[in-house]
Amino acid sequence: MASTVGDFLWQRLHGWGVRRVYGYPGDGINGLIGALDRAREQIDFIQARHEEMAAFMACAHAKYTGEVGVCLATSGPGAIHLLNGLYDARLDHMPVLAIVGQQARAALGGHYQQEVDLATLFKDVAGAFVQQASVPEQIRHLVDRAMRIAWAERRVTCLILPNDLQELDAVETPPRTHGTIHSGLGYVPQQVVASEAQLRDAAALLNAGRKVAMLVGAGALGATDEVLAVADRLGAGIAKALLGKAAVPDDHPFVTGSIGLLGTRPSWDMMQGCDTLFMIGSGFPYSEFLPKEGQARGVQIDIDPAMLSLRYPMDVMLQGDAAATLRALLPLLEQKQDLSWREQISKGIAEWWEVLRARAMHAADPLNPQRVFWELSPRLPDRVIIAGDSGSHTNWYARDVKLRRGMMASLSGGLASMGSGMPYAVAAKFAHPDRPVLAIVGDGAMQMNGMNVLITVQKYWQRWADPRLVVLVLNNRDLNQVTWEQRVMAGDPKFLGSQELPDFAYHRYAELLGFKGVLVDNPDRVAEAWDEAWAADRPVLLEARTDPNVPPLPPHITLKQARAFLASMGGEPELGSVLANTAREVVSTILPGRG
Repeated sequence: MASTVGDFLWQRLHGWGVRRVYGYPGDGINGLIGALDRAREQIDFIQARHEEMAAFMACAHAKYTGEVGVCLATSGPGAIHLLNGLYDARLDHMPVLAIVGQQARAALGGHYQQEVDLATLFKDVAGAFVQQASVPEQIRHLVDRAMRIAWAERRVTCLILPNDLQELDAVETPPRTHGTIHSGLGYVPQQVVASEAQLRDAAALLNAGRKVAMLVGAGALGATDEVLAVADRLGAGIAKALLGKAAVPDDHPFVTGSIGLLGTRPSWDMMQGCDTLFMIGSGFPYSEFLPKEGQARGVQIDIDPAMLSLRYPMDVMLQGDAAATLRALLPLLEQKQDLSWREQISKGIAEWWEVLRARAMHAADPLNPQRVFWELSPRLPDRVIIAGDSGSHTNWYARDVKLRRGMMASLSGGLASMGSGMPYAVAAKFAHPDRPVLAIVGDGAMQMNGMNVLITVQKYWQRWADPRLVVLVLNNRDLNQVTWEQRVMAGDPKFLGSQELPDFAYHRYAELLGFKGVLVDNPDRVAEAWDEAWAADRPVLLEARTDPNVPPLPPHITLKQARAFLASMGGEPELGSVLANTAREVVSTILPGRG
């Protein structure tokens, strides 16, 4: 029997399957923290260094497990700190429950210390369900609704608990009177499949297509076999949105890789040449990388009807689970006999890998970042989990890293927030302590909060069955993605005052924490450095000192981008290096193996 409201809250969440909570303490949640200590055999409390990191961890937990991620913060500033990580979950459609404290009920409305209108504050990010409890009788149904809505709708929900309420006697079964609610535990996800008539319409359209291009996203992560089978039946190529990078392995000759500014030339060419677009579980937003409107007929599968026909005007829209819908669709599809389209795609992909290899081998000062990722792919351990951050390194991850079947990978997609990579990696290790994990982080994100998250790693790493957590830090002393955006989008030269970062010995900092530090600044040592990192018996920080002036060339350069880049060179403080590196990249695109 639960003795306090706090005790009952954790008991009820345990009944929902919650086994881990990420958070940071404070006096606004003293009652919850005390109860969590009493429940430590049922629910593990993971102490983050900052509430934002706790929210990122909860989002990553949802991504890497499919479960509801739970984070906990105190009232006022602690609750406010959660917001960025919660928006990451909201924009990527992840089920997360945030539990936050509040000042005593009698003080509310009195301009009390740390009194914030939390229901209003969280209304946007947790608009599916945000409620403040007033009496113990509410706790049961508030927990049940918050968990069920988060899970069923893949949304962020929020519970606000005044600190005096947390210590009151629990009411596990509300009285059977008018005005009380008697809710129940549990939710069983339903496999949604479109109607037979809609499936036949989709099949007719796809069968009629001569040049089918598939685009898969995070919604297809559990449908690898089905996506590949449909692609084979249709003679299609498969492009991947960034959150869907692990949906299909990169070793298939018809997988074109990522799409968009961070994408590949084969994905661009396929979208420009297709007559049919088949979009599965993706909200990829950049219309300029999709077929021109009217060029292709479209079919889309998405579990969320609000996402249907949102990115491209679709002819047939199928609401449903990707795997189940594809299984139902497959018997209606005819085997394509003319495979010239597939052969054209495969030829382009083979040539593209040669381009990437050539680019990776270019000299740079001191190290070409592409070489770091090119050497990584064959050395990725089986079943590795990759946690990416946001920065110029995301370009190389998207293009150069070849994922194999059984690997997992994610990052902050819709929000594209810096600082997410390290908390994602920690959540991955707690969710799957027997699997190796790789965090890919730029020096900007590492200075922003990644170094603090390393302290969390130091606190917990010896609990993990497989100690391998490798943190790659690209040290280029530059907020590099924004620098290149300034040059190519705004036509401005690099602004040293905003873009230059202080240099720091990240590998030495890791050693201070008891980890293994590896520094590489020589291209001939990159492969050896990766081997050394993956062979270690403890977490490793691999610091690669890379050249910031290697351009992350988009798959297609527009006239506007070219003009902006040329305009930016007028006052560019690193002109010689930028021009030399750009020339090498362009030449290798045209003539692989040269430049």
